[in-house]
Amino acid sequence: MKLIIAYTRPESLQQVKQELYQRNIYAMSITNILGAGRQKGYVEMYRGIATEVNLLKKIRLELAVPDETVKTAIEAIMTGARTGKEGDGVVFVLDVAENYRIRTGESM
Repeated sequence: MKLIIAYTRPESLQQVKQELYQRNIYAMSITNILGAGRQKGYVEMYRGIATEVNLLKKIRLELAVPDETVKTAIEAIMTGARTGKEGDGVVFVLDVAENYRIRTGESM
């Protein structure tokens, strides 16, 4: 089993979810986050004062999937999130040593 963690733009969330649903991947966790990367932020005027905004809004998407589903999930995320511009995001894949269902205690 693998844990896929993807960081992407908030506006791409619906498209990423649709791509995952089309591939029968439904279990996911989504978190709103702030982050800094290659985009480097932007300068904004607020009440006449220039403010540098370098922590941009992003989403963190987490999926635990069987080994045979990893490539399919990654393709779905990348297809849904890709705009061709800097800041589209990044995907990490981690090994999951153990996991347990809380309700039943079974190891999956």
